[in-house]
Amino acid sequence: QVQLVESGGGMVQAGGSLRLSCAASRRTIAMGWFRQAPGKEREFVATITWTGDSPTYADSVKGRFTISRDNAKNTLYLQMNSLKPEDAAVYYCVAGLFGTSKESYYYWGQGTQVTVSS
Repeated sequence: QVQLVESGGGMVQAGGSLRLSCAASRRTIAMGWFRQAPGKEREFVATITWTGDSPTYADSVKGRFTISRDNAKNTLYLQMNSLKPEDAAVYYCVAGLFGTSKESYYYWGQGTQVTVSS
């Protein structure tokens, strides 16, 4: 079992930045982020292996978001820059196998809200 605790969500103006953090109770092959906006499907945002290799991003966030991890702290980060109103969603930290589908991840955090005002 892996416990995931997210933090760092909040409200920001369009063009601003936020950094999400996710503390994990133990290491897994990969960790990542998904998000879900009201009335929309949960979608992949970014993922990274435990070695820090192969950071992978959704096209919608590529060039604006950066995923990283600190294995000494078992913590995952998502630096979000140039935020847009369409980035507003509940962001979920995930852990499990490497991939872009929800089925790759066995463990999910409780989610943290990101609100972007225009």
